[in-house]
Amino acid sequence: MKYLPEKELIFGQTLEELEAFAVESGQPKFRAKQLTEWLYKKRVQTWDEMSNLPAKWREKLEEHFILQSANPLFNQESQDVSNKLLMKLGDNSMIETVLIRAPMEGVGQKSSRITVCISTQVGCAYGCKFCASGLMGWRRDLLVGEIVAQLMQVCRIEDGRTERAKPEIPSFDNIVVMGMGEPLANYDNLMKALHIVNADWGLKFGARRITVSTSGLVPQIQKLAEEPIQFRLAISLHGATNHVRTKIMPVNRKYPLEELIPAAKAFAGKHGRMLTLEYILIEEVNDSLDQATALVDIAQKLHAHVNLIPYNSVDGLDWKRPSQMRQNRFGDILKKAKISYTIRREKGHDIDAACGQLRLKEESPENLDGERLFEN
Repeated sequence: MKYLPEKELIFGQTLEELEAFAVESGQPKFRAKQLTEWLYKKRVQTWDEMSNLPAKWREKLEEHFILQSANPLFNQESQDVSNKLLMKLGDNSMIETVLIRAPMEGVGQKSSRITVCISTQVGCAYGCKFCASGLMGWRRDLLVGEIVAQLMQVCRIEDGRTERAKPEIPSFDNIVVMGMGEPLANYDNLMKALHIVNADWGLKFGARRITVSTSGLVPQIQKLAEEPIQFRLAISLHGATNHVRTKIMPVNRKYPLEELIPAAKAFAGKHGRMLTLEYILIEEVNDSLDQATALVDIAQKLHAHVNLIPYNSVDGLDWKRPSQMRQNRFGDILKKAKISYTIRREKGHDIDAACGQLRLKEESPENLDGERLFEN
């Protein structure tokens, strides 16, 4: 399904596109740079606030562009100070954006490091068996402006809550593209959005602090390796052998480990940065010691950091989170092999933190035209 809004989304425009619009509408080229200052540095929410732009041109901007393309409906805050935002798009679709805070000892909550997890699709077609995003299938890709707008809404919500040297600096420290959807399945829109986020005239957010996640789309990983801006890469592995991975991730049938691991290794070699292997621990599915040993082998081949994530329960799915003893036992295998790893403890478990859960509760199946790429 393709969504075509009545007007273009302002946050989906590059500086060059805005300059062309300025000239076409009888304005000097520099008006576009003034416009981006209002959008990304001052983060205004209405056209009328753009006081140094001619009133007639502001009217023309309003006629041609949508300023608010992702509007927060709910902001759920967890006991561990994580937030999940449910946002409504122009076609009434809903997506989720998550803020994860890591308080720094001795400096207080306002100085916490903040990671923003953004979505790239409404739903997901890849059907991972543990994930809420795919339960109702894929509805559509997000537009460029809808991807960027999530971050702008986070800036507005967080401005004043965090201690930053300058107000125009984004109020978060890292971006991870691993919310709803398969990011690399919406490749072109995602890349344009991240270029806007990275640009000096945009959010000026460093590529080294942006991580793109994928369930393992090999051709797109190879394409990402050739991008001039070098973003970080995380592989959603979740199974260390083909048998286990295929059981819970149907994408593995098309891109098995024999293809995925060389592509990931080539990416790491091209960029010279450590990859991350995301691994959700599911009781008696992928948390055996055999899987831990196989994961060690993959991590060593890729020189990768492993992020172990105890499973967040999802309504309608029977998977369970392993006990802390099982989690630690799995991690000990990695530790003995000197693999860099972390176990993510209870982040947002009380606010439906698993991708798609909040949206799943708000949207009924009959309102979605869902599609899945991979079935049993």
